[in-house]
Amino acid sequence: MNYFFQQLNREWRFMLRQKYILILLTCTFLISSFSVLSGLNEISQQQQTLERLKAADTVDREAAQKKHHDPGSIAYYSFHLTSAAPSNLAFAALGERDIYPWKHRIKMLALGGQIYESDTQNAELAQAGKIDFVFVLSALSPLLIILLFHDLYASERTSGRHDLLVTTAKSSWALWGARGAIRFISLLLCLMVPFYFGAWLSGTNLSNVVMVSFWSVIYLIFWTILSVYWGKNVSSAPRVASGLIGIWVLFAFIIPILGDLTINKLVHSPEGGDIVLTQREAVNDAWDIPKETTMNAFIASYPEWKDHVAMESEFEWKWYYAFQQVGDQTAAPLSQAYRDAAQKKYQLAGIASLLSPPLLLQRVLTRLADTDAVAAFQYEQQIRDFHKRLRLFYYPFLFTQQKLGETQLATMPSFEKLTQTQKAELNSNIDTSQ
Repeated sequence: MNYFFQQLNREWRFMLRQKYILILLTCTFLISSFSVLSGLNEISQQQQTLERLKAADTVDREAAQKKHHDPGSIAYYSFHLTSAAPSNLAFAALGERDIYPWKHRIKMLALGGQIYESDTQNAELAQAGKIDFVFVLSALSPLLIILLFHDLYASERTSGRHDLLVTTAKSSWALWGARGAIRFISLLLCLMVPFYFGAWLSGTNLSNVVMVSFWSVIYLIFWTILSVYWGKNVSSAPRVASGLIGIWVLFAFIIPILGDLTINKLVHSPEGGDIVLTQREAVNDAWDIPKETTMNAFIASYPEWKDHVAMESEFEWKWYYAFQQVGDQTAAPLSQAYRDAAQKKYQLAGIASLLSPPLLLQRVLTRLADTDAVAAFQYEQQIRDFHKRLRLFYYPFLFTQQKLGETQLATMPSFEKLTQTQKAELNSNIDTSQ
């Protein structure tokens, strides 16, 4: 063991004399630092945006409730901010937050248009995303490892020192193991130290830091073993590098692109715009069809209000909100198909990731950071649950003409309280299952 530590000390001093390795490690540290700072800045901007919106949302809703007194007008002019706040680990793995919305202002109107009207961005451009730590770790670190390890053996063979080193060394494992360990540890520290600093600034849970470290080490070991094994018996360093870079391109780009194209071919999904159009056509048509038709469609889903649908005037708020709900019911099949297709694509992407270590690592870490498609699906379901509770809150005042005063307004559903309740229920279900 003492001999191995002597080898480590010798290889450390030897590495410090190799300028290209020092430059490579410096670039690694700078790239990792940039990705962490970029992620921290993005999450900070999102948090600041949410704080501003929350303050403005409260002021706006209170002003609407003071200005209007009938339940229909209060429901029409009162917006409610919904949001999916970034986790403490989100700075390292921004995930799908560039693609899926993470904030909405909604009210009692038909929900389909309020959710899917933001589904108009160019998905291909959005997928370019931002440079975060997970991108550097999954996509760039293999290339850095290849540059460090492709000539581990070949450079010694080219210089003619290989046989002499092997002959004079007490242990071949100690010789090459020490050299590989020094390079691996140096690269690992250059990658992870900026992440640890960012985790400390963002208050990331220690368990999450440990999990990220674990998967990072496993991933880097995989590429290190591949690089060392590929170049063990080859004397040409350029040949080793070209072969490894080919594998890197295959894993990091070709398989994910082909997988994405295949999944889009296999799974067909309606567009968000189709859902918005269907829902809005149903809402607009309600003005021209008999009111009984709208009310019958409404009480098919809410029979408890069948004794309160009679109208005494040409326009009543209960009819207005009834056809808003009917608009959502009309678009419901398309909306469900959209969500089912999105979940199917996510599941198939999981299968494709088994063929691509970079994609698999991204999938694992974005799930850990709660920034993947699953988090987006959960947020959308929270919006739907909140909107339903909001409607159920207003219906008694709209259909039975109950008074809606300050006391009643104080019991209005809150999105934040709802999400906290859902999380508590989820944790309870997990504990029960265990």
